[in-house]
Amino acid sequence: MGIRDSVTVFLVIWRLMSQDYSSLSVEKAEQDVIISKNGKFSAGFLKVGDNAFSFAIWFTTKPDSQTTATPTTVWMANRDQPVNGKRSTLSLSHTGNLVLLDAGQFQTWSSETESSGPTELHLGNDGNLILQELKGNGNILWQSFHFPTDTLLPGQHLTRSIKLVSSRAEGNHSSGFYKLSFDDSNVLTLLYDGPDVSSIYWPPPELLVWQAARFTYNSSRTAVLNSLGYFSSSDDYSVTTSDYGIALPRRLTIDHDGNLRVYSQDLSQKWYVSWQAISDGCSIHGICGANSVCSFDPKKGRKCSCVPGYKVKIQSDWSYGCEPMFAATCKQSDFTFLELNNVKFYGYDYNYTANCTYSACTSLCLSDCQCKGFMYLYNKDSGYFSCFTKIQLLNGEHSSRVSGYTAYLKVPKSKSFQTSHGESVVRNSGGPVKKHVSHFMSFLLWFAAAVGVLEMGCIFVVWFLIKSQHNSRIHQHDHQLATIGFRKFSYSELKKATKGFSQEIGRGAGAIVYKALFSDQRIAAVKRLKDAKQGEGEFLAEVSIIGRLNHMNLIKMWGYCAEGKHRLLVYEYMENGSLADNLSSNTLDWSKRYNIALGTARGLAYLHEECLEWILHCDIKPQNILLDSDYQPKVADFGLSKLLNRDDHNNNPNFSMIRGTRGYMAPEWVFNLAITSKVDVYSYGIVLLEMITGKNPAADIQANNGEEAYNGRLVTWVRDKKKECASWVEQIMDSAIGSNYDEKKMEILARVALDCIEEDKEGRPSMKQVVEMLQSHAWDPNGGA
Repeated sequence: MGIRDSVTVFLVIWRLMSQDYSSLSVEKAEQDVIISKNGKFSAGFLKVGDNAFSFAIWFTTKPDSQTTATPTTVWMANRDQPVNGKRSTLSLSHTGNLVLLDAGQFQTWSSETESSGPTELHLGNDGNLILQELKGNGNILWQSFHFPTDTLLPGQHLTRSIKLVSSRAEGNHSSGFYKLSFDDSNVLTLLYDGPDVSSIYWPPPELLVWQAARFTYNSSRTAVLNSLGYFSSSDDYSVTTSDYGIALPRRLTIDHDGNLRVYSQDLSQKWYVSWQAISDGCSIHGICGANSVCSFDPKKGRKCSCVPGYKVKIQSDWSYGCEPMFAATCKQSDFTFLELNNVKFYGYDYNYTANCTYSACTSLCLSDCQCKGFMYLYNKDSGYFSCFTKIQLLNGEHSSRVSGYTAYLKVPKSKSFQTSHGESVVRNSGGPVKKHVSHFMSFLLWFAAAVGVLEMGCIFVVWFLIKSQHNSRIHQHDHQLATIGFRKFSYSELKKATKGFSQEIGRGAGAIVYKALFSDQRIAAVKRLKDAKQGEGEFLAEVSIIGRLNHMNLIKMWGYCAEGKHRLLVYEYMENGSLADNLSSNTLDWSKRYNIALGTARGLAYLHEECLEWILHCDIKPQNILLDSDYQPKVADFGLSKLLNRDDHNNNPNFSMIRGTRGYMAPEWVFNLAITSKVDVYSYGIVLLEMITGKNPAADIQANNGEEAYNGRLVTWVRDKKKECASWVEQIMDSAIGSNYDEKKMEILARVALDCIEEDKEGRPSMKQVVEMLQSHAWDPNGGA
């Protein structure tokens, strides 16, 4: 029977008896177990091999559970140095040091702590094992939350000095090759740290930090998962699990395959994946080892295979990769090249030559004894081919993500190899490899081709010219989506999830939004574009824009559907609807309104200044600010967004039509002035006034018959109140807020709103300045200067 909550009593008794040590014994592993008060966690000796034990913390298995599997471990003291099953102990000395002894003699782990008074070791309800002094303020000497292995529990922070390290393999708890930590740029990263090489593979290395929607200018370096399924990091990365909003047992684990996953436990105590960082397992570096290629099928999973001419080193562990079946020599005439289509080897280029011919590239590789092959790529921006010779063939990938890439493998002429399709090939050092077929088969193929050309050529030439460019764009677009990790839904799947598109939850000029329930019980909002011809452009715009954004105050897109004439977008579902809905129903107190204002400002500041392009929303209004279950705001609807070039210092895009909603539009639209990010600032200011006063600016404009159409009566009324009396904020407050509110914060909100709606755009603050003012709870009268 385990020791509940703490080993305080147990250890104190032993200390009194021995005057030296209190211990847990490996030989009494089933009895000497520390159990948290709530019974969810246990700590003790866990068997990890034949006569091998580690001191660990795990999720307790209930007595009525039928499972015989190894408990789900969340922490280990000695994962790389298991102790003997005889005479090994975990001892708490009278000096306050926690020591793990192997076979009673060798110290394999220690807390390296010291105390002059009595101490206790106890296991918290959150799974944190704590060594604490009993006297005074109960100073914590050591805690397991500060020394994680491969798992974070809800509330456990990952900081600058902490990293998660994967296990070596399934069932092998020793340290593996994958690590989660903050890099030198303050970005949360996944790193492959193998025996010979190391490289970051998440965020995707082909993306710049801004493209990956990360923020580098924050040195706090902290990340945490909460019990509701929300994971956030100081580099502005945040995600929610598929079951977000329900308090469940959860854990964030970097698995032995290098993927970062959040696991949730259902009522039957079964674990399931509720979020994972990487959808395509082949983008994880080192997963198949050197001289191999990884292919990924969503249904069948990941498959590793050696490149032609190589054999696997250890069949049970692909991380060791493949080895050549031929002897390497430096004689150029002995080798040629095998063409591998849709294959890419990432990184480790020994030589890079721009504007290089194919023959020159082969000569470079043949003249280098260490060269194992090369990538020969066409750069559409520069208009020429480049050569990348490889002395290591690492991170090989064969998938739609690398469609269009071609790798050339250096192989001996004297040997015949098989491609992945089992075709026999011959080598030709002067160009790409050609398939070996009989003369008779060649004649038949050429004859069939000639007939086909004569009969179908005229029909398909024009079609091909038109469609090739379109398909190129689609392939490039699909590649970008795959990199980001969206899911492509089928139309039938979305039709079923929305019950035949029956539950409408919103609509706009170009789309209708429906509520959807998927088979995994996730609730989503499905946006169905009305006009297929017009909708495709809007569809591609929204996917390309939203797909590159990742901010806790921007709506998150889960996937899309592009099937026939159908164009649909799948978003996370917002339980509390829009800000407009909540303002009309009077459900928001002053603190919620203030937090919504701050969160919305953060989202807009990200769009304007922190992501790769400058993005104007152009339609900020309460209907486009959605609220989650905690009333956290998410800016939505980027169908009218405008991308700006950072190199365009005039920041003056050419809009062919007025954009936005009357009542929230800046005067620049009416007077045909230059459009900048300040149009969003103006609209945001109007939204703030509506949140404070409860008055609808669009309704005021209609009542005013169009006079002063760019700001309406609401702005004039608030400005008049400010001039008339010192308690002007109280005079304009929405009666639904009541009298119990923070006067200082609401005055800051009102003054910021008036700053934002200055007629001269130069007098308005930036959204970044707005965030600073709201965060500091101090109004800067020069904020807009």
